[in-house]
Amino acid sequence: HGRSMAAVVCGLTVLCSALAVAHGLLDPNAQTDAMKIIDFLSSGAGKGQTYDKLATFTDTIGNRVSGSQNLQNAVAYMLDHLKQDGLENVHGENVTIPNWVRGAEHAYMVHPRRYDMNILGLGSSIGTPKEGLEAEVIVVVSFDDLAAKAKQNLTQGKIVVYNQYCDWDTYPIDCYGLSVAYRGSGAVKAAQAGGIASLVRSVTPFSLNTPHTGEQNYDDNVPKIPTACITVEDAEMFSRMQARGDKIVIHLYMEAQMLPAVTSQNVVAEWRGSQFPDEVVMVSGHLDSWDVGQGAMDDGGGAVASWQILSSLRQLGMRPKRTIRLVMWSCEEFGGVGSQQYYNLHKSNASKFSLIMESDMGVFMPQGIQFSGSAAANKTMQEVVALLAPINATELLPGGGETDTNWWAASGVPLATLATHNHKYFYYHHTHADMMTIFTPEELDLGTAAYAVTAYTVANLPSMLPR
Repeated sequence: HGRSMAAVVCGLTVLCSALAVAHGLLDPNAQTDAMKIIDFLSSGAGKGQTYDKLATFTDTIGNRVSGSQNLQNAVAYMLDHLKQDGLENVHGENVTIPNWVRGAEHAYMVHPRRYDMNILGLGSSIGTPKEGLEAEVIVVVSFDDLAAKAKQNLTQGKIVVYNQYCDWDTYPIDCYGLSVAYRGSGAVKAAQAGGIASLVRSVTPFSLNTPHTGEQNYDDNVPKIPTACITVEDAEMFSRMQARGDKIVIHLYMEAQMLPAVTSQNVVAEWRGSQFPDEVVMVSGHLDSWDVGQGAMDDGGGAVASWQILSSLRQLGMRPKRTIRLVMWSCEEFGGVGSQQYYNLHKSNASKFSLIMESDMGVFMPQGIQFSGSAAANKTMQEVVALLAPINATELLPGGGETDTNWWAASGVPLATLATHNHKYFYYHHTHADMMTIFTPEELDLGTAAYAVTAYTVANLPSMLPR
């Protein structure tokens, strides 16, 4: 990777100097400033810093589920290290977040043979009775299939297994949204059909018998039943067995419980603007993760890359006209709980935010920027991403909002996110495999560079992005 990165960055020097310098909407020094940032992160003193920061953080703290002591340790760690890094206005802002505890859990097939399963309870699930529960399985492939089987009285008292299928090769983005509906509301639908538990095929295009956890939601008007994700392999096996007429019985044990809400903090730091310090470009990632793996990809990488933007500018002595504000969100995984409270607290100042960004889809090799804003703002952003030609990341794509930033759309604030070559993102998403091994230092360097150039250039525009 090092050799190819050198070819990308150094081999395109001629292209860099040949780029049009007449960026009418940008600061006159935009191209020079962009190259300073790219050179610093790809081949200068900043090379490897994002990786080192992320590895040290995740190796030291581990995963960071909402409400956990680990998340509070992460908040304290970041407040301390951001201050040590010489950043400005470092502080935490209190938020109230859910406190869900997984506890011990296991499942195994009892009939027609003993078979131990890999499961992960879904966030906010209740537990089983102390002795666990044991019941026959009914496999369904969709909510319509569930409804049809319920009409045939085939679901009452059963453990409902969802084996929803989606062609990830054809629909690599849409499949997540289509499949995650079963994770999110599968328990409610199963309970309405008389099921006593639900097991959901993991939302992923690829599996090594790996369960993928995530949030699920109950309906207060429907009985709550335990729910967990199972592997793709097991969901398909049960489906085949049912098609052959086999009776399947599973024993499920879960200690999961929702404890009283706790106080956490969104972590904030700034690199203050030289001319318009009250006008802000925000960079962000979420500090929490699920309670598996290290939370390196989701979303330690986004949080630390956002930190590295401010750290790089401090080391380079580059101060844009506007303030760049870093926010590390608390409790994204339960629906953007901390970010919603931040929005409610700060939305009265929405007119002062030029651009709000979050990286939450993996800091891999950059492709460009996803952006949501006015037609006039799009014209400016086209010129911004053109500065990323030296690292081959000039695409401006739609869809700039993320879970933690979408709140600001209601206030008309432009939104952006880092677009990367992240086709393997859902291989590791919400699993024990979300570890530092996913990343190379080079892709973190270049992903951070694309993110940093965008933030700095927009913060240094002659005027704020047009609404």
